[in-house]
Amino acid sequence: MNGEIFGLIDGNNFYCSCERVFRPDLEGVPVIVLSNNDGCAVSRSNEAKALGIKMGDPEFKLRELIKRENVRVFSSNYALYGDISRRVVETLTSMVPAVETYSIDESFLNLTEFRSRDLVEMGRELRERVLTWTGIPTCVGIAPTKTLAKLGNFLAKKRPQFCGVCDLRAATARAELLPSVPVEEVWGIGAASTAKLQKLGVATAADLAALEPEQARSLLTVTGGRVVYELRGISCLALDLLEPTRKGIAVTRSFGNPIFTWQSMSEAIASYATRAAEKMRRHKVEAAHLLVFIHTSPFAEGPRYSNSVSGRFMEATNDTAEVVGLALRLGARLWRDGYRYAKAGVVMTELLPETMRQPSLWSDLDREKRAKLWRVVDSLNADLGRDSVRLLSAGPTAAPWKLRASHRSPRWTTRWDELPKACAK
Repeated sequence: MNGEIFGLIDGNNFYCSCERVFRPDLEGVPVIVLSNNDGCAVSRSNEAKALGIKMGDPEFKLRELIKRENVRVFSSNYALYGDISRRVVETLTSMVPAVETYSIDESFLNLTEFRSRDLVEMGRELRERVLTWTGIPTCVGIAPTKTLAKLGNFLAKKRPQFCGVCDLRAATARAELLPSVPVEEVWGIGAASTAKLQKLGVATAADLAALEPEQARSLLTVTGGRVVYELRGISCLALDLLEPTRKGIAVTRSFGNPIFTWQSMSEAIASYATRAAEKMRRHKVEAAHLLVFIHTSPFAEGPRYSNSVSGRFMEATNDTAEVVGLALRLGARLWRDGYRYAKAGVVMTELLPETMRQPSLWSDLDREKRAKLWRVVDSLNADLGRDSVRLLSAGPTAAPWKLRASHRSPRWTTRWDELPKACAK
């Protein structure tokens, strides 16, 4: 077989698996991880799925089931998940040079140079090394296209006979397996596309592969035609080894408790703007434009209000003081007394690489000195913990409006004061 060979490896029930790495007592018991503010289930162990818990189920509707079945509940712990994700990718690159990190729990691999090997056996070796080095169980799909590799991964999870590795390189394997895969499980086919396809009688991945590419393109835009070719084993999507250029950075949060005062709202906006500036420095970009929004809950009783306002910097920046200053001025224009505010956000747009900033003729800031200052602040916060050094306007670290995380596990791998302790018996 000629052409490229792709692999897709992802962590099984990734957030739940991360929680189990340092808690072996959680193996074999139902576990769920909740979204921000402990709202909805966003990750479920197989045992939790067997109880009927669905993705997105609200926590308050699950409380009786949680108590009855002794379901272990965790708040989202993104510091832990992000660090373990990084370790998984580093483990993969120890075996495969070309790795595209697609999401926090998924990576595409270029396996072309290994075609002379038994790739199913190599997939098993990858799974074993990731499990041994990071504690995360995975499944692997292997195929001549990225879309088929995703389907192979889906089948590897659903069919025990594959033992975690499904190879779809052979046309005979695809002919046997694709008729059993619902069309909505195909990468790039969302709910709206599924509805359109089902009206034509296209119910499975095999049905979609049999569709004329021109018909798929007219129905689902250019993406549809590309998906058809990919399902037929014709690669249209290369491995993306470069991080895509960011078009925007957003920091938005629902409040742990409603906000009634401008003091609390200003602290929240300053905190989100601080985080946005940190993200920009991490990705070595600067923003020329900033948007702030605030709104009440659409579900709560009482008057409703939603509004946003945007502004521009004199020159593109990732300086925390400048970002916070503009965000607060914009937020003050939005503020109205008499509402129960539920959410706010800061969105940075018109991003440019740091090296492409055009200095303003009217600025008297020493950009080089200020850049050094914020690099030191970022370094201190990395060593001492987030917000150890921060602007006073961002408020206290335990403000009541901050996200609820009543069930958060320790940040085992990123905080010195939360490291696991080994005790001799």
